[in-house]
This record gives sequence, structure tokens and C-alpha cells, in this order.
Amino acid sequence: MSQADLFLQKLERARVASKSLATVTTAQKNAALEAIAVELERSVPEVVAENAKDLEAGERNGIGEGLLDRLRLDEARLHALAEAVRSVIALPDPVGEVLRGSTLANGIRINQVRVPFGVVGAIYEARPNVTIDIAALALKSGNGAVLRGGTAAENSNRVLVVLIQRALASVGLDGDAVQTIDEFGREGAARLMRARGYVDVLIPRGSAGLIATVVQESTVPVIETGSGIVHVYVDATADEEMAASIVHNAKTHRPSVCNAAETLLVHRVAAERMLPRLARELMESGVTLAGDEASRDVVPGIAAADDETWATEHLALEMGVRIVDSMDEAIAHIGQYSSHHTESIVTQDYANAERFLAEVDSAVVMVNASTRFTDGGEFGFGAEVGISTQKLHARGPMGLPELTSTKWLVRGNGQIR
Repeated sequence: MSQADLFLQKLERARVASKSLATVTTAQKNAALEAIAVELERSVPEVVAENAKDLEAGERNGIGEGLLDRLRLDEARLHALAEAVRSVIALPDPVGEVLRGSTLANGIRINQVRVPFGVVGAIYEARPNVTIDIAALALKSGNGAVLRGGTAAENSNRVLVVLIQRALASVGLDGDAVQTIDEFGREGAARLMRARGYVDVLIPRGSAGLIATVVQESTVPVIETGSGIVHVYVDATADEEMAASIVHNAKTHRPSVCNAAETLLVHRVAAERMLPRLARELMESGVTLAGDEASRDVVPGIAAADDETWATEHLALEMGVRIVDSMDEAIAHIGQYSSHHTESIVTQDYANAERFLAEVDSAVVMVNASTRFTDGGEFGFGAEVGISTQKLHARGPMGLPELTSTKWLVRGNGQIR
């Protein structure tokens, strides 16, 4: 059998399995999720051993510390993944939820209800935790899943999908509902983008380049997730202690992820009294700063920023710093350079806070909070498929409801038009 035939066979198996999954009960889906959590806990040594192969290859290939951090699965992270799966069990099942309905004048009853998409495809890179997150959310929402997790995590993803399939079979569900196509390499990813009729929606997670490729080349409908060129704006009225805490956390807590801040904007009034401290605390934590001329005057010795600084998702301990003269200038900068992921303002001015919330056009806009909270788990979704930066269907962290579509149920009693 050719590679193309083997590829389509996997997709067909996922499609057939998704039809049966769409009709199983919430209790059956929850039992499957608990079985996945148990398998994760039982299989820690096996998964860590396979992950070590990927880490070794990643170091050899020089993929960088940011991607190595995302790639790493240790015992603690695997137990955390198991608990994340269990948190999905506790969430309401979206399938069958009635969104709206009415009885027409002629007696016909109509209801709009949530239904699974069918088969969800995902393309991502060096993030084996996403294999579990997407599988868990897809299963709870009644969908099959076809996963392309990338060469960097191929060993990790393979063992994770095997344990997912084993868990499904252990509770009487079709293990074919979750498939990996990593063995088909980049050509498999290209085929997945053209698998209209087998895959109902495609979700890319990863670099800006990966996402752009999927959006531009896919014939399957795409929910676009975005890179994280994320901003924190320290307003003139900001509290210094709050600003220092939020800026430091937003940049240093986990710099390799998409909700980490990449640019610090500081109002000139605030810069005079607190930018030296903000910069010092960042640099003491290993952050390399690049600033505009005004910020270099306040913090001598930092590198010079340019347009590339503002347009880069560093995913590392690097950050751009710019002093602005007004909120208008801050919002304009964000509008020009943001990837429309997450932006936060630190302020004690209620009017400025509300204006920032209203005028900044990103998926998540915050007041006096670290950008690190843009996360499906933090939002109470249990896990997330990704963070959508588009404006159709879903925007922001995507949980269970975002993996459903709707259909109309019409119940009549012989009415004709």
C-alpha cells in the first residue's frame, strides 16, 4: 500500500470513529478521559524515555532553549497533564446544549443545538502536551482528532497517541478516533491541509511561519491561532509595586510561551519614576532589553531597538522597551505591531482602563493583570486547543464549546408551507 493510501486510511478511520463518538453519552466520554489520565500516570517511565530521545535530537539540532522547554515532558508535567484531563471531565458537555429556540405561529418547534465538528485536525510543533490537550477536548466534545505534532516531538507524540488509543479501547470506545500522522513528515502535513471531506476543521499552533503556511495553503477550514507579540503598557498613573510585579511575571514566568510579554510600553511620566527599577529587575532575571532612544536615556547601556524588535515574538528572555507620550501613542504602537493575542494595561485611572479595554483590538485585553493568564486552564476551560486570534467562530482561548458547530432541529406535526 502506498504512503498516500496509508495516510487516507488513517483519516478514514478517524472519520468513521468520529461518527460513533458523536453519539456516546457524557458518562462514556468521561470514562474515556479518566482512562487517559490513568494511562498517563502508569506510563510515566515509558513517555519520559521516548521524550528523552526527542530532547537529545533537539539539542543536537540546535532548536533552542525555548522549544526545548516546550518539548520537555518530565514526571511532574505528565502528572499535571493527567490532572488537566481530569479537569475536562468536570466541565459541562457542550454537545446537545440548546442555544436558542422557539415555537413558530404554525406550531413548528425549532431549536439550535451544539454538535461536534466531526474530525478536528491539528498541526503543531515541539509541544507534546498539546497532543493530550487536543485529544481530551476533542473527545469530550464528540470529535475525532488527527494530529501532526512535528518531527521534533515524533517519539513523544507516538507513545502518547498509543496510550490514548489504549485508554479508549479499555472503555469500549473506538481507539481510531485519535490518530497521529507524524510518520508522513512534512508531506503528511501538506496532505492534511488538503484533506477536505475527511477533516472538518484544522487548527495550527506554533510559529508565525507555521500558522501563515496553514492559513494560506489549507483547503480545509482553519481556525487561526496566533503568535504572541504581547504588550504590557504601564500608564502614567500606574502603581509602581503592581507594575513591577506584573511586568516581571509577564516576561519571566515562562518566556517560551505565546502569552509571555514581548514589548514593554511605558508612559513618559511613569518612566521617570519607575523604568529604572522595572529594567533592573528584568535584567537581574536574565532579560536582555532593547529600547528606543528615550528609554536608553533613562536606562543607559541597553541595546538599541528597531522595527524588527517590535515585530518579533522572541520566546526567550528578550524584550523591547519603548517610552510613549500618551495612551494614544501606546494604542497606536499596539495596533501596528501586535499579533492581536493579549495586551495589558497597568493603571489606576478607571477611564484609561475602560478606554484601553474598548479600543485595543486583541483577543484578550487586560487591566492590572499579567498576560500569563491568557490560558485555557487559567480561564477554567480545563485545557485549550489554542488561542484564536481571528474573529470568526472563536476568539481567545478555545475550550469545549469552540470545538462544536450547531445545527437546527425542527419538529413539526404535518405543517406545510
